[in-house]
Amino acid sequence: MAFDCNKARGVSSPHNRSNICTEGTIIQANPLSHYWKAKGLKNRNKLGNQKPTYGSIPRDTNTKKNDEASGEAIASTCGIRCFTDLPAALVCEVLARLDAKELGIVSCVSTLLHTLASDHQGWKKLYCERWGLPNLPTTLNGPVVLGGPLDGKSWRTFFVEREFRSKSFMGKFNVDVLRGHNEDVRAVFLLASANLIFTGGRDSVVRMWNMEEGLLIDSSRPLGGTIRAIAADTRLLVTGGTNAYVQCWRAVDGNVHLFHISGNGTDQTSEFRLWGHEGPVTCLALDSLRIYSGSWDMTVRVWDRAHMECVQKLMHADWVWDLAPHGNTIASTAGRDAYVWDIRNSELTSLISNAHVGNAYSLARTHLANVLFTGGEDGAIRLFNVSDISDDEDSKPVATWVPHSGPVHSLAFEYPWLVSASSDGRIALIDSRKLLTPKKSSKVPFSVKSFDASAVEPPQRMLHGFGCDLFSIAIGADRIVCGGEDGAVRVWNFSEALEIERRAQALRSLRQENRMRRRKAQAEMNANGRRPDQCSIAMKKNQLKGDKSVT
Repeated sequence: MAFDCNKARGVSSPHNRSNICTEGTIIQANPLSHYWKAKGLKNRNKLGNQKPTYGSIPRDTNTKKNDEASGEAIASTCGIRCFTDLPAALVCEVLARLDAKELGIVSCVSTLLHTLASDHQGWKKLYCERWGLPNLPTTLNGPVVLGGPLDGKSWRTFFVEREFRSKSFMGKFNVDVLRGHNEDVRAVFLLASANLIFTGGRDSVVRMWNMEEGLLIDSSRPLGGTIRAIAADTRLLVTGGTNAYVQCWRAVDGNVHLFHISGNGTDQTSEFRLWGHEGPVTCLALDSLRIYSGSWDMTVRVWDRAHMECVQKLMHADWVWDLAPHGNTIASTAGRDAYVWDIRNSELTSLISNAHVGNAYSLARTHLANVLFTGGEDGAIRLFNVSDISDDEDSKPVATWVPHSGPVHSLAFEYPWLVSASSDGRIALIDSRKLLTPKKSSKVPFSVKSFDASAVEPPQRMLHGFGCDLFSIAIGADRIVCGGEDGAVRVWNFSEALEIERRAQALRSLRQENRMRRRKAQAEMNANGRRPDQCSIAMKKNQLKGDKSVT
């Protein structure tokens, strides 16, 4: 049974018209409505003005007849209806108010509610609030329709799988080392939807790796200068460095790995450059319409992807270190300050002065527009709520962590994990679930919790032991990718933790199924007046407790 909220909003029909029971009547999900439909009771919609007289309910030794008589009496006196008999628009509205845990509980009440809760579009909303619209593997022949099921899966299945996968970062892992660069690796980018990793550094070569197998797929010719920034999606790959231009590759139709960055035997029009910056390009980002680039020339430039031309230039007071777009806003760090711009009118909407002691090297944003993470030269990571910042007072962080003894060069976020890379050779993992709370009565889905700054928990996990500066980090799927001073690219693979958890869940499900089967068999024996087999009970006790005294 499926409801169309748009078509059914505010519409009532004989099939979904409901009654309102006074005197605190509870609307319950029970099979009475189906019983009424089967019996065709005429007094189904009648509400008695008198108080219910439960003494008039007929009694019978037959349990089934008692249940039917009780159902008729309740139906005739109060007219209790099933929750699913409410108007379709109201059912959709109620389900939309529930969070993921509550939707899961509702789906366990009955088969019908399981269908309604599983197919409800609220799962899409919950997914997008945490991770945004997914980047699925696509071909150049046509776009993916994001409104419907993904790869034949419902949004509920997609949400559960992603939530399950996010828990793997506290489990076991393997470390794969990708070797190919001769000098520092300054930029890494993980395109999990295409199973690709892109790396670049001081040797001025961009390399493309297979994420699963760890094999080198392709490498570019030397571009000159240090590669300091990389960004990509399934249609475009961009890199930037000390040569002050943005190097671009378009995806090649029919290429399994999307890009031919070596340029051998391909159409030369797939590779081009964007000129405009007057200093080294330090950071890059993409969305579906624009390219964003930041530079030591103290500007952030916004490029139109359709015409490949600069349409905006945002001036800063110092060197730009990092940037992160979100919708119609873009956040950036320059010097020790953090900025938030509205790219629709090029206006500065928020300024966080002195975010760190020293330069604010790194920046990360969630899919929540008001949440901003910064990492600085002082080794600290700070969380700011941009909506609470005003021009007439100093901006104070909501939370601060100091997990590193050196500058934090890079931050990356995938709900709920914030990961950081530092010159002390360590990686910190911070779980943000306890910092954000859902808002059910507001248009803003999440807000930052109010709590004592001294009560902030330390990072949930630290990865260390590399003995070299770490300059760039990325997180996605069940991988963490990091590059550093020794020229090696390290990939933390948490897929083993996923497999272990899947086996544990399968074992728990099997035990639960066996437990329910034994209970059902015991209930049947009790109903038939048979005594349980004492020998089998003794055998079970010996098997579970190891008691060998019973023979």
